[in-house]
Amino acid sequence: MSSTCSASAKWHLRSKCSTFPITPEFCPAAVLQLPNFDKLTFTNLNSPHDVFSSKAMSSIMSSCVLAYSGGLDTSVILGWLMDEGWDVHCVYVDLGQPCEDRQAILDKAHKHGAKSAEIIDVQEELCRDFAFPVLQWQAKYEGSYLLGTSIARPLISKVCLQVAREVGADAYAHGATGKGNDQCRFQLAAEALNPQVKIIAPWRMEKFRQLFPGRKEMIAYCAAKNIPVKASIDKPYSSDENCLHISYEAGKLEDPAVCGVDVVDFGMSVSPEAAPDKRETLRIGFEHGVPVSLNGVKKSPLEMVKELNTIGGRNGVGRIDMVENRFVGMKSRGVYEAPGMTILYAAHQSLEQLTLDRDLVHLRDRMAPEIAEMVYYGFWYCPKMDALLAFIQQAQKPVTGEVQLGLYKGNVIIAGRTSPNSLYDEAIASMEAGGSYNQTDAEGFLRIMGLPSRVQGRVYKRVY
Repeated sequence: MSSTCSASAKWHLRSKCSTFPITPEFCPAAVLQLPNFDKLTFTNLNSPHDVFSSKAMSSIMSSCVLAYSGGLDTSVILGWLMDEGWDVHCVYVDLGQPCEDRQAILDKAHKHGAKSAEIIDVQEELCRDFAFPVLQWQAKYEGSYLLGTSIARPLISKVCLQVAREVGADAYAHGATGKGNDQCRFQLAAEALNPQVKIIAPWRMEKFRQLFPGRKEMIAYCAAKNIPVKASIDKPYSSDENCLHISYEAGKLEDPAVCGVDVVDFGMSVSPEAAPDKRETLRIGFEHGVPVSLNGVKKSPLEMVKELNTIGGRNGVGRIDMVENRFVGMKSRGVYEAPGMTILYAAHQSLEQLTLDRDLVHLRDRMAPEIAEMVYYGFWYCPKMDALLAFIQQAQKPVTGEVQLGLYKGNVIIAGRTSPNSLYDEAIASMEAGGSYNQTDAEGFLRIMGLPSRVQGRVYKRVY
C-alpha cells in the first residue's frame, strides 16, 4: 500500500483503498517544515496516525543539534523536540561548568532518546581566543561587567554548528528565553557562521509556553517521562557558571532594593569580610598583552584563569552587583563574581600604563565600550569585530613585562610593574632638575595651546 501526503489547508493520506483526512494537529512541527512536503511517499500505512509513526518518519525526519546542559530546561526541550518529531543530537559544550558527573549527562541524554550525545571541552579556547582578546581591550559592559557569559555564547554556537555539520543536522536548538540576551548571542553567531541554519528557540514559541508556563509544569513533565532532574519549584535565583565567572539573576534578585551579595551563595569567592587579614602577593607576566606566567611559572590561558580564580576567590576579589541594560530593551539585575579575570584586568591595565603611547591608549579606551557592547549583544562574528581584533593585536605588541600585585579583602593593589618596553623615563618625569625636558619650552607650548581660548575670550566674555 502506498500513500502520499499533500501540503494544503487540510492534508489527505491516499491509498488504493481509502483517503484519510489528516489535520495539522497530527503533524509534528518538524514534518511541516520539511521541504517538498507534498511529495513525501510512505508505504504500508493503515491510518493517518501511521504517517507520523517513528517507523514511517525515520527515513525522512529532520534532525537538530541541541545545546544541552542536562538541567531542567534542556531536559524538557529534548523531550519536547522528540515529541515534535525531531531527531536530536545533544551537545554539552564544556566551558568549566560545575558538574559532578559529565558521563551521567551523556547517559541521561541517550536514555532520554537523543540520537547522539557528546561533550566537547572548549575551556582553553574560551580563555585564549575569546576572553583574552576582550581583556586586551579592557572591555567592560557599562563600566562593570566583565562579560563572562556573553563571551562564551558565540563559542557554544560555533561548536554546535560544527557538530551539526558532522551529523548532517539542519537545525540548531537552544534553551534561551525570549526575554534575555542569550537568544541574541546564540542566533547572531550561528547565522553569521551558517546563514542557512534553522534556529529552534522553544521559549519563543507560543505552544511551548502554553505547555510549560512555569517550573511546576516542567518538573511534572520530567516526572511523567522519568527524566531525572535536580530542580525545585521555588528557587531564590538562577546561576550560570563557566571557568571565567559565575552570574546570578532572577528570583529574589529581581528586586533591586534587595542586597544581592546577601542573597547569593557565591561559588568562587569568600566575602571580603571573611577573607584573610593578611595581604597575599603575586606576580603576573605578560607577552604582547597576553598573560603567560604566574609567580614566574609559565601557564596556559586556562591554567592562568583557574589558578587566579582560586587565589582571588580566597581573598574576596571580583564581586559586583549591577543593574544593566539588556539588548532587548529592558533593565535587569545581575550579580557576578570573576576573581581571576578581575585580577587580570587590573594587572593588564597597570602594565599598559607603563608601555602604551598616550594617544593609542586613549583611542583604545574610547573604543572599548563599543567592543563590550558588541560582545554583550552577540556580534562576535562580524566584519567590525574582525577589524577591531586585528587592531588590538597590533596595539598590544609593546605590552610585555611583569606586574606585582597584592590582594587584600576584595582589593587588588598594584605593588609594582616592570617592562623592557617601558616608556617611563624617571629623569624626565622627576620634579628635580635634569633630564632632557626643558621647562622653559613649556612657555611656548602653552601659548600655542591657549591661543583658541584667548581669541574666544575676547569675543565671548565669561562671568568670573
